[in-house]
Amino acid sequence: MIEDGTAIGMGLATAVSRIKDSDAKSKVIILLTDGVNNRGEIAPATAAEIARTYGIRVYTIGVGTQGMAPYPVHTPFGVQYQNMPVEIDEGILKEIAQTTGGRYFRATDNDKLMQVYAEIDKLEKSKIDVRQYTRKEEKYMLSALIAFVLLGLEMIVRNTLFRNLT
Repeated sequence: MIEDGTAIGMGLATAVSRIKDSDAKSKVIILLTDGVNNRGEIAPATAAEIARTYGIRVYTIGVGTQGMAPYPVHTPFGVQYQNMPVEIDEGILKEIAQTTGGRYFRATDNDKLMQVYAEIDKLEKSKIDVRQYTRKEEKYMLSALIAFVLLGLEMIVRNTLFRNLT
């Protein structure tokens, strides 16, 4: 069972370990969180130092409304929603971004989040060559064969059974 909580340091360290050996010119992680680091064995600042060591830039995004937001709580009557204060550790997110050469963003709704991604897209432009391979398979053969058989059958029937009708 996964415990409820936010492990910013563990998430960032896992992402670093996945892309650290990449040959890409620009290595970037987008860290999106809606909480405060309260789980995990690796501190967010330590994970940021590891990212910096490997030349990985981290853009951090704090997501959530200002004030209160509905949060699911398990009760004997099932899952119910209670208004809880939105807590985002903006200080540590700014520190991670600054340590790695990235930027911190705050998104309070979907439109703002889309704007944040567009801004990151503008900041991280690198040209890549993409090769696409497609495998094509012709699927008309069965239909064409049926059409020719029916056409031949029609010609035979017209010239034998229905010959005298015209």
